[in-house]
Amino acid sequence: MLAIYLQGFLLGAAMILPLGPQNAFVLYQGIRRQYHMMIASLCTLSDVALICAGVFGGSALLSRSPVLLALVTWGGVAFLLWYGFGALRSAARPGEVQSEAYFARQSRWKIVATLLAVTWLNPHVYLDTFVVLGSLGGQFAPEARRWFALGAACASLVWFFGLALLAAWLAPVLRTARAQRIINLLVGLVMWGIALQLAWQALSR
Repeated sequence: MLAIYLQGFLLGAAMILPLGPQNAFVLYQGIRRQYHMMIASLCTLSDVALICAGVFGGSALLSRSPVLLALVTWGGVAFLLWYGFGALRSAARPGEVQSEAYFARQSRWKIVATLLAVTWLNPHVYLDTFVVLGSLGGQFAPEARRWFALGAACASLVWFFGLALLAAWLAPVLRTARAQRIINLLVGLVMWGIALQLAWQALSR
């Protein structure tokens, strides 16, 4: 079972490591040192729920419903374009990232609402957990499937808490105007790149 656990852990890590809206948000909150541990916890819980849903049956639901898959994909494309636009707009305004308002403490509920949006409105989350992890994990026997899901869930836990703590530790360096502009530019370009990739895949089906 250890081999199956490690397989789930490594595949889960491979799915979560690339920069996406969820990772970008955890990074932002870590730099601001605003509820970053709460954000890491909620990201982990969301991933655990999605991984379990995908491995224990959600994969078949999504793959058998082209309409649902299309809704998830195009809704995600619109969200990623909007999210990327916001990041690029901040990168283009040097004065904004230098202002105290940019790092002002935000409402906890506003942060939670944004987190839920970047997690549950991101179609890549469903493609990764339902299609990739779900398709592979669903091939195992019930006992092995639980170990595979546990490995993938542990990868999410290690990654989100590690990212939040590292961002908070590096906050003095990453809070500079230059670093923030680079981060915003990178995030914006990646979000638009993911959106265009998803749109192209949807149109090619």
